[in-house]
Amino acid sequence: MSDSQAWGFTDDRGTELGAARVPRRVIAYVRAGAALCDLGVTPVAVYGSGHDGEVLDPAKEGGLRAAGVTYLGPGRALDEELLRELRPDVIVDVTYDGKSPYALDEAVAERAGVPLAALSVGNELTLSAILDRFGALAVSLGAAPGAQADPETQADPETQADPETQADPDADAAVSPAGLRAAEDALREAAARSGLAVLALSGAGPDHVHLARPQAWPELARLAGLGVRLVDPGPGPGANWLTADWGRAAELRPGLVLFDSRAHATAPGDALSDVRFTPWNPETPPSPAAYARFFRDVAEALTS
Repeated sequence: MSDSQAWGFTDDRGTELGAARVPRRVIAYVRAGAALCDLGVTPVAVYGSGHDGEVLDPAKEGGLRAAGVTYLGPGRALDEELLRELRPDVIVDVTYDGKSPYALDEAVAERAGVPLAALSVGNELTLSAILDRFGALAVSLGAAPGAQADPETQADPETQADPETQADPDADAAVSPAGLRAAEDALREAAARSGLAVLALSGAGPDHVHLARPQAWPELARLAGLGVRLVDPGPGPGANWLTADWGRAAELRPGLVLFDSRAHATAPGDALSDVRFTPWNPETPPSPAAYARFFRDVAEALTS
């Protein structure tokens, strides 16, 4: 795609965005930015959410640090003067409710005169649909269709729309949609052999833990669809999580725990015994490469 032609994209709120040329300078929420980076579109900068601090969370960074992408801190405290100095052509966020961007007040983008695209990561879409939408956005921004970028050869933000700087479509299959399908096949086979009960959770200190409701999370629903025996925490308040004490987690008798690996979450520690553990980032970048890595990690944990 030539960066001199007009650009248009409709986000998952139904907002129609347009520009006289393809946006080359992208600023994004960390999760969205890491996905775009995987897909061959390198942001000039990213910002965090209310969970994030002044340092980029290693669990959420994906290939951003290796690509030299600047981290601006939490979106709600974003320096608007710095934002304008970075001269973004478009801002990319996620949305959980299909209405509002998650990590940045839309008024910030409006005051800067920059269009904001928000893509859904909520459970109204399947994981496959979410990945398709991020792929479509990346292609609209100049990425090669179906390609995944090698983290060591990320395009420069100023030249990412140049076809010569795009990811090689014949790059390692492990970072392609075919690589994701292979990871799913491996996970399906591991789940069939293992039969372990799997509980996903996010530690909230020594006394409390958030227990994930599998069907509320597209990637957990996909695990279930591949045969993983995910444990539902049972009735109680909370659409995405049931908040309880660690004793409740133990009562569910998981064989494998997917623990929230983000910086603000508490590690399980000694709260659960005789259990296997593997990290889970509830904000995994929506790219085939990132989910292929996650699925392979779960498959290994099920069979180790």
